[in-house]
Amino acid sequence: MPALNVEFSDRELEDLRQIAKERGTSMKALVREAAAADIARHRALQEGAEAFRRFFASHADEFAAAFPDDEASARGAGRAA
Repeated sequence: MPALNVEFSDRELEDLRQIAKERGTSMKALVREAAAADIARHRALQEGAEAFRRFFASHADEFAAAFPDDEASARGAGRAA
């Protein structure tokens, strides 16, 4: 399995030791869990953003009709003055 060396400050390392001890786990497992949780969070945010983009695109006309003032400024936002 590929590995990654990560450097921590003395304070961070001591905090990790303490947290791992409190949780009854190893520092390696603690750091891996944190990284895996962040990866899962990142993927979920990406999927949510993509779902929103698809929803917005499929309802663009409805949004434009419901918010005509926002639609006008959005069209002009990309234009150079």
